[in-house]
This record gives sequence, C-alpha cells and structure tokens, in this order.
Amino acid sequence: MHRAPAWALPPHFLKHFARAVAARPRPPLRSQPGYRPPPRRPRSNPSTHASAAAMQKVRLKWVKNRGLDHLITRTTSIRASCLLLDHLARLPAASLVPARSLARLQKPLGLTVPVLRFLRRHPTLFAEQPHPRFPTLPSFSLTSASHTLLARLADASARDAHIRLARLLLLTRSRSLPLASVLPLRFDLGLPFNFAAAFPSSHPGTFAVANNRISLLSASGLPDGIAVSSLQRRHAAAIDAVTYRALSRPPSSSSAPLAFPMRFPRGYGGMKKVNAWMEEFHRLPYISPYDDASGIDPDSDIYEKRNVGLLHELLGLTVHKMVRRNAIRLLREELGLPHRFTRLFTRYPGVFYLSLKCKTTTVVLREGYERGKLVEQHPLAAMRDKVHYVMRTGVLYRGKGLSKLVLDDDGTEEDGALDGEEEFQGEGMDEDADVECFGMEIVDDDGPADDGEDEGDSDC
Repeated sequence: MHRAPAWALPPHFLKHFARAVAARPRPPLRSQPGYRPPPRRPRSNPSTHASAAAMQKVRLKWVKNRGLDHLITRTTSIRASCLLLDHLARLPAASLVPARSLARLQKPLGLTVPVLRFLRRHPTLFAEQPHPRFPTLPSFSLTSASHTLLARLADASARDAHIRLARLLLLTRSRSLPLASVLPLRFDLGLPFNFAAAFPSSHPGTFAVANNRISLLSASGLPDGIAVSSLQRRHAAAIDAVTYRALSRPPSSSSAPLAFPMRFPRGYGGMKKVNAWMEEFHRLPYISPYDDASGIDPDSDIYEKRNVGLLHELLGLTVHKMVRRNAIRLLREELGLPHRFTRLFTRYPGVFYLSLKCKTTTVVLREGYERGKLVEQHPLAAMRDKVHYVMRTGVLYRGKGLSKLVLDDDGTEEDGALDGEEEFQGEGMDEDADVECFGMEIVDDDGPADDGEDEGDSDC
C-alpha cells in the first residue's frame, strides 16, 4: 500500500486551497469588455546599463599594515618631542619647567602615556632637575643637544615652509584659513611656531593676518608653477608630448598620464572587480585641486575623483606624507570636501592608508613610502630623524646617553645605528606586512571598520 510522504500536505488543506483559487476573480480576456493591457516596461539602454554596472563602487575592508603603523608610532614620538622642544625653548633660558604644568599637553601631543613618563624616557633631550623651591617637584630643562637640534630644525624649516603654506591656501575656496585650523598642521607642514607673525613681515605682499585668519594676497612673489599639482608635475613630460605608447597603456596603469599610483594591500590588486572599477575611475577626467570646482555636481563621480586628487595633494604637501583625520576635518568646508570624507580613504585603499594607531586616526599616502622610508625625503624630515636618533640614545643608555651621542657639523651621526636598534624596513619588507586580509564586498556607503586591537607602545 502506497503511503504519502511525511512532508505531503493534508487532503483538507488542498481542498480549501482549490476552492480559494476557483473563487478568485480572473482578469478579463482580450476579447472581453473591461480589458486593460499591462503597462509596458521601459527598455533599458545597454550602454547605460553597462556603464552603471562598471561604476559600482567596491569598498575593500580595512587591512592592517604593520610597517606603516610602525612609522606612525615613530612619527608620533618625534612629533611630541619637537612640540615639547618648541614649547620649552620659548621660556626663559634659566627657568625650570615643572612637569605638572606640562600635564595638560598630553592630549594635544597625541601621547597615551603621561608627559612626565615621556620626559623621563628621553633624558638626552630633557634634563630633570629638582625645583629650587620645592625639591620633590620634578622639573625639566633642555639639554645641550636639544639646543643644537632646535637651531638645525629652524634652518631646515625656513627653506620652503612659506611655499607649503601658500599651496595649502591655494587649495581653499577663499584663499584663507582660520589660524585655529592651521595650528594642528604646524608640525605636518613644518611651520615655525611664530608663522602667523613671521610670514606677513617677511612676505608682506603675499600673506596677511586679520581677524584670526591668514590669507594669501598674491602668488606673484612665489615660484612659477606653484598652482600645479604633484600628479601633474610628475607626468609633465607625458602631458606635453603624449606618444602612441602612452596612449595605448591602460588608464589604470601607474605609468599612464595623470593616473594615481595604486598600491593595493596584498590580495586585492588582482581582483577583477577592483581592476574594472579602477580602470573606469582613471577614465574620468582629472581636475586639478587648484582649479575652481564650483560648477561640478557634488554627487557626481567626477567630483569624487576631484576630492581624491585634493586629498592626494594635501598629503603630498606634508613633510612625512601623513596627517591626522581631525586636522583635515577642520579644513573640510574650506576645501569643499563632503561631510563624511573618511569614506574616500576606505574606498581607495590603493592611494591612502587609514591607521588607528596611538588612539587616533591617521591617513598616510601610500606612494610616499617605499620599504619603510620616504621616497622624497625633505631636509626637515632628515633632521627629525636626528631627533629620533637622540631619543633612542637616551632610551638605550639612560644617564650616559649624552656621552654616547656623537653628531657632526651636518647633524648626521657618525656611528650609524645604535647598538640594539634594528632598522625597520616597513611596507614591502616581509610577506606579513599586510595582515588580516579580509574579503571584498560591494556596499553603498559604509564608514571605516573599527580596529579593536591597539598595540601597546611606550610613547604613544
């Protein structure tokens, strides 16, 4: 005897279902009165559909890069030391500064450790002495090596600091910025602490300060080609004399004219969807960040590429090719960036690297570094490396650091690397430079992924 399977519906359910289907009103036929033809579906244009599919944005999940994170940690320590040196140098020479008065500078310096611990960690820069009135109160002053470094840092910064500030003002809509928005970028741009008073006096027809805003009056006293982006200067020969070979290269190639150099994390550069999206992205016209973009639709792909070029130029102006996201947020309205501009960093990981080290968000220009070193090292960056050398000497030798410290007239150390200090090559040195290689997903708009892990560091 045949038995119905366990999943079969009961007979009474099928009977009620058949009655409901029979009682349902049927639409009239074509020959019957009251017939209405179904609405026509609009035909889709194949070319439009293909372009829309090609321009679908692919966001790659955040990939941690140990090499660039190490450089950010190192630069944060140098930043804190340089800002503390400037602060102590402006005080009277014979005065001792109590550590209690410097405790409020912990957050502006970007330190995650108390300032007192940071000062005691680097005795070659900051000399600890008892207070004349309160012996138990720790006080600090500058060492002889600190005065030497301050003089050389000032000489290296005075070469082209005004040109970097002028280019930053040219990127803005009104060619002016509040001083409160420029001060967080003082270390990144290599500006002196008194730039608001020094630049208008040394360049009277170029800069002016009024109502707590610094403005660019005229670019006539500046070098020619100051309003040319770094991408245009790099491909100047290809733009002036375009050859058949240059035109035959794919637009996603880094050697094609006006193409952003792409350095994707490991595992992402060979994806077909990523390559197709980047090829379509490079086909869009390049708009210089120094040109007026008021007539472009802010929601268009061309304006998004303009924003990528603007951030690329902004990071290229900095000494270490990195800047904190909070500093960019203060410039957002003047630069014409969208409200949630952080998505541009996560959307184009081949151009930018977003780091969460030192309890802050830092953006790094990937093309600025090669194997842990700056591709184009500014003289100020070379002098700041000497500051790090002096810092490392104090960490390793403690009280005997000043006797171990050897600097020649040019500021270079004679003995090279210190004993026990290994040179970190950074990105591209080993296979595990990019770790936690996540998959790819297609999304509309998402913010950056949060990194719950924060590797401990002594200085940041």
